[in-house]
Amino acid sequence: MRILHLITRLIFGGAQENTVATCRAQAAAGHEVHLAYGPIYGPEGSLLEPAKATGAVLHEVHAMRRAVLPWFDVVCYRALRKLIRQMQPDVVHTHSSKAGVLGRAAAWAERVPAVIHTVHGLPFHDRQPKLVHHAYVRAERFAARRCHKLIAITQPMVDAMLAQGVGTREQFTVIPSGLDLDAFRLDEHERECLRRQVRRRLGLADDAVVIGLLGRLDPHKGQDDLLDLAPQLAQHWPGVKVLFVGDGFHRPSLAQRVQRERLDDCVVFAGRVDLADVPGYLAAMDVNTLPSHQEGQSRTLIQSLLAGTPVVGYATGGIPEIIREGETGRLAPTGDRAALLHAITETLDNSKAAAATIDAGRRHVERFDERTMVEAIARTYQQVLGADGRCADVID
Repeated sequence: MRILHLITRLIFGGAQENTVATCRAQAAAGHEVHLAYGPIYGPEGSLLEPAKATGAVLHEVHAMRRAVLPWFDVVCYRALRKLIRQMQPDVVHTHSSKAGVLGRAAAWAERVPAVIHTVHGLPFHDRQPKLVHHAYVRAERFAARRCHKLIAITQPMVDAMLAQGVGTREQFTVIPSGLDLDAFRLDEHERECLRRQVRRRLGLADDAVVIGLLGRLDPHKGQDDLLDLAPQLAQHWPGVKVLFVGDGFHRPSLAQRVQRERLDDCVVFAGRVDLADVPGYLAAMDVNTLPSHQEGQSRTLIQSLLAGTPVVGYATGGIPEIIREGETGRLAPTGDRAALLHAITETLDNSKAAAATIDAGRRHVERFDERTMVEAIARTYQQVLGADGRCADVID
């Protein structure tokens, strides 16, 4: 089978990791897999090398840009139609908003047998200006009419899309974003060794209370909400460190705020780290927080539980799919900083309860295995293509 995946940018992120993992499994199963993407730029980091290692054929589409740029978008649409026409894929599987809208339109126009789109995160949200929100909703409605199946990584995402008139219930299927769980599992000895190594690398004392946030530095991820709490955290735990792991376009603004509010002694920017180093940075934290205002299904929370670090987050998007309040972590209403502070305090001040959430969390996240995800994607392809054998055995 010939499969073409389309994604806007191959940066370091959950949607991109999901897509690269899918390409790797499909190529390993003997399918002809192609991955098209726009120019890779920005401080978040690149997944180009991992993508090359999947065995997929890579195509950079120069006009594929994340921003709404009408001229580039027209050129990109034409380039995608040309690529699809030349390739004649059995499946076009799109990811992310821009590639999703243009890619589905191009694939539908070229009469591709199976046009699939994965919703990794909602492109519209309540904090957008009304006109912007309306434009994104209309674009998603347009694109939903030009694909056979919509994959959402969480049920709340399906509900949000349907509430806006995007797609039909019959089009949607829920396939959680999977990852290589074994890569993040740490036993107690491994955790303690990595904890000491990373803390020394960052200049953090072994006994310091470290409240972390691992993710792209972006206004939606909630770094500012955690900074709002920094004075209270420092009052409760003298010498506390707020650790930001990751990079992004929001870093200069965060750094200026830290300097302006004299939080230099409290806040540590670790910067971008390789995926292989993520378990160590999670082990260095006493709690991993995700006060995100917009989230599909966090992979970092899964990674954190596997590494043995308790989690706290806002009840945003798909976060409650990972954090079950009081069972696998602690939740706070989105934007409620007082509740977020209480959840962090309760987690750090009650180590026995926190340990119980980690044990329950490790059992809960077994359902987010990468192999399970790819098998479910294969079944979705087969439903669209029909039982003609073209879609069987996507994994060995």
